Amino acid sequence: MRYPVRKAAHIFERVGLAMAGAACGLFIGAHVGSEIPQLTTQGFLLLMMLLGAVGFYLGIDTPQMPFDDAHSHIDAAEFLSAAGTLFATLTAFVSVAVIVLRLDPHMGWTWLVFIGWLAGVAMQIVAGAKARMRK
Repeated sequence: MRYPVRKAAHIFERVGLAMAGAACGLFIGAHVGSEIPQLTTQGFLLLMMLLGAVGFYLGIDTPQMPFDDAHSHIDAAEFLSAAGTLFATLTAFVSVAVIVLRLDPHMGWTWLVFIGWLAGVAMQIVAGAKARMRK
């Protein structure tokens, strides 16, 4: 009885993380798309949401290394996951602040947010894939 409940809880958690990532991607898409005319499309918004969902689904809940291997070297997947989550959520936070406070940042800041988001979710995806390959 405990195993199915535990499995369901894990699935709920992962779906929730994917939804949080999609929401972050939506804010990034809205901010960046409103500043860069070529990216003002529904396809761009969907792409940002998809990247966020995949990144947060794979990258936040990475399986850890076995205990005996954990002390021998740095866990690259765990480090990439942590750094990617920081970059992705920080850029999403900045995007929300820009939208809510109706700020007009310099175009360089918008590109920095966009690149930071892409780097963050890429690190999460790579970390999640790497951690699952070692299982």
